[in-house]
Order: sequence, then structure tokens, then C-alpha cells
Amino acid sequence: MPKRINKVILGVGGGIAAYKSCDLLRRLQERNYEVTVVPTPSALNFVGTATWEALSGKKVTTQVWESVDEVRHVKLAADNDLILISPATADLIARLAMGRADDLLTNVVLASNATKILIPAMHPNMWNNPATVANIALLQERGFQVMRPAIGRLTGIDIGIGRLPETSEILSYLASVISDTQNLLGKRVLVTAGGTREAIDPVRFIGNRSSGKQGYAVAQAALDRGAEVTILSANVSLPDPVGATIVRVESTKDLEIALGTYFHTTDLLVMAAAVADARPSQVGAEKLKKDSYREITLMENPDLVGRISEQKGKQVIVGFAAETSLNIAEANRKLLAKGLDLIYLNDVSTGEIFGSDSTQGVFIKSDGDEIPVTKSNKATLANQLLDLVLDKLN
Repeated sequence: MPKRINKVILGVGGGIAAYKSCDLLRRLQERNYEVTVVPTPSALNFVGTATWEALSGKKVTTQVWESVDEVRHVKLAADNDLILISPATADLIARLAMGRADDLLTNVVLASNATKILIPAMHPNMWNNPATVANIALLQERGFQVMRPAIGRLTGIDIGIGRLPETSEILSYLASVISDTQNLLGKRVLVTAGGTREAIDPVRFIGNRSSGKQGYAVAQAALDRGAEVTILSANVSLPDPVGATIVRVESTKDLEIALGTYFHTTDLLVMAAAVADARPSQVGAEKLKKDSYREITLMENPDLVGRISEQKGKQVIVGFAAETSLNIAEANRKLLAKGLDLIYLNDVSTGEIFGSDSTQGVFIKSDGDEIPVTKSNKATLANQLLDLVLDKLN
């Protein structure tokens, strides 16, 4: 399988479209990429160092002569998996084509063997100029990936080709480049995410600490691989992955109904949501006073993954087990009892899993194989999960 891309350099050229890269940076971070911004010196005329450092949480320099002791052009080239330059101006493209190294960004490009993606933005006359056309062709011959600019309103009154594409379009292009094979094309993936809430009255509820980050990371990874993705989102406060169908649910009953609607047309079900084991047997029609709920009688919720696996045809089902210890025996019991193809067991006793960007645990396959997962971000885990089910899906 291709190496998962985690660390990205976001190069920013000196064009008016530089301001749009602030949003691109945020969207990359939401996809769990670790992003280092490297602007050209002229780019700082449009968006300053303070903005880039505040948004990225990292030091930003533009010249080789800054932080010389770190040898930043070599270190950044070695440490990052991909260089994405947006916007790539006509001047920057020309300098890259000539192999020049007159600022930090061009030095890093020359020193790096990583995948390089250019998102050009400039006036139509500059884009169509034979010099730019030749420079683009030369860079493509050298392995650069170049996205075609959009057509639209430019600086001033001009309209034409040369506009920076929308962030969502850039992200889609990025996904198509870094996926050596879109190995989930034509597959339908259903992901449950977040935590269900069981009403006590119109104000209060029984819930859990699940943020939905892991489910959304799985959904994004599946989208990047070309799948058609539906998320059954239980009380999640995260940006919706672009391209996914979002179905909002609140309670376990809501989730059960949604699963019944979507499961039969799916190829892969990933049950990442934390489903409440019980619910109040009676729900107050009005807000209960303090002395009315000194004791809450609970009734057991249905085992959703167990029920849905009974309807399983060719679908692949992945479950999650959040325990307060790495209880392999209990995870194996759930795997077999619920008819799962794969289960991920994680230890939540330290409080680092729910709401965190990182995770660690162990995958257990239906054939008994155990795959330990050292501490990693949830995007990495999502791709590892998809890798483990590819053979059964295909």
C-alpha cells in the first residue's frame, strides 16, 4: 500500500489569491495533516507571518538565512511527505522550472523527493503566455502535478482562466494525486460517528464523551479513496467532510432506524459511534424538578451491531470496542458474538481517546490475527482500517 501522507508543506506564492490559502490550511488540518507553511517573501505582502504562525501553530520563515542552525531547507524537505503550493504564481513557476533556489520555498522544493503539487493562479494572459505554457510542461515532465486554474472573476474587472480553484476542488485534486489507486471506487461506505444521547426530559440526557473524530476520519479516508460515503452522525460538532452524505441522529433508536435504511445498499459498515447501552424507561414530557429524578430507572438498548450483522449479506462490518483496559478476550468475544470482520480495541482509561486527535490500541481480525497500533493520529488509523478490509471488500 502507498505510504500514508501525514506531513505537508503548504507553499504560498506572492499573489492576491494567497489569502484563500488560509482556508486551505484549516481544511488540511481538519483532515489531520500536519502542515508547515512556507511562504515566499512576496507572499507576506498579502498574508503576514503572524497569521500563518497563528493558524499553523508553527514557526514560519521565508529565507534560507533565517534559523540557519536548523538548516531548514534540508530538514523541511526530509521531514515532509508532500509539497502543495497554492497559489503558484507565474514568477514562482518560472523560478521552479529554472531550478532556482533564491528563497526558502524554492530551496525546499529542490531538496525534496516528495510529491509536488502546484495550484496556479494568475491573469489569463500570463497563464496562456508561451513562457508559462512551456514552464508548466517542463515541470510536469519532471513529475510535478499541476491543477488547471478555474475560470471566473479575477482582480479588477477581468474574467477568464487563472482564478484559484475553490478549496474543496483543491482538496479533491489532492486526494486524486496522493491515492495511487482509488481502491474504493464504486464502493458504498456507511460510517456511524459520535455518541448517542438518551433523553431524561426535554433538557437532560444520558450520553458519553465520544466526539466523532474517529468516525469522521474514517469517512474522510474513504472519500479520499473514491468511495461513496454516508455518515450517521450522532451529536457531532465537527465540519462535515466534503462529498459525504450526512444523516443526523440523536438517540440509539434514531441510529437503529437510520441503519435499517442505509445498511442494505452499503458495502462496508464502520460502527465507530459510541452507542449508549441503556436509556431511561420513562422520559419526562417537561423538565423534571430535582426531587423527581433522584432515581432513574434504565432499560437496556438493543445491540445495534449485533442486530445488523444478522442481516449481513456480502457486507463487511467493522466494530469498535472502547474499554478501560486492553481486554483482548472481551474484544474477541464481541468480534465473534456480533459477527464482525474486524474490531478495533482501544484503552480509554487515560482519557486520551475521546475527543483526542490520537489513538492507540489493537486491531483483531475475524481469523484471530492481532495488529497492534502504536500511538498515532486518527487519520492514520482510519487508513490502516481500510487497508485491513480491502481484500474482503474486493
